[in-house]
Amino acid sequence: MRHDFKLPISSLSVLAAGLLLAGCSGFSLPSFNMGGGSSDTPPPPPPSASAMPSKYAAEELVGRWGFTSYQKEADRARTINTARGLCKTPYVIAKGPGGGVMMHLADERQPSELRLKGSPSGKNYIGPDGEAGVGQDREIISFDGRVLVTRYVDPDAANRYGNMVYVRCAARA
Repeated sequence: MRHDFKLPISSLSVLAAGLLLAGCSGFSLPSFNMGGGSSDTPPPPPPSASAMPSKYAAEELVGRWGFTSYQKEADRARTINTARGLCKTPYVIAKGPGGGVMMHLADERQPSELRLKGSPSGKNYIGPDGEAGVGQDREIISFDGRVLVTRYVDPDAANRYGNMVYVRCAARA
């Protein structure tokens, strides 16, 4: 006994549309490699930018700092002068147990150990372990040993915190 199923054209259209939609929703059909071609495995990712060293060493940031921030570039010089006067209540950057620096991430009450990271573009960052230049990182805008200016990579955090200015406090006598 033979059963021939014949679907009307409209049913085939619905079936084809259903398969297409299933493909859009994450359903996938197996692929068959007939040999001789490349495999379906993606190439290995390029080396992480976090592997690049920063041009700055953690030891250069350890110390007591007057700390404030500005939004407009025109306020930079005034803000640096204001930060110098804030050494009565300094922001302390300590050496981390793993060789990084202890600093606060955006919106965090407790400091975390952060790393200094370089990038292929030549920019330098301070942030958690991992790739350089991600949202939680701060880009080092400038650093001359006495004045450090950073800005969060994440646009929302950058807008809220502005350009953060750290001015090294004089050593205690």
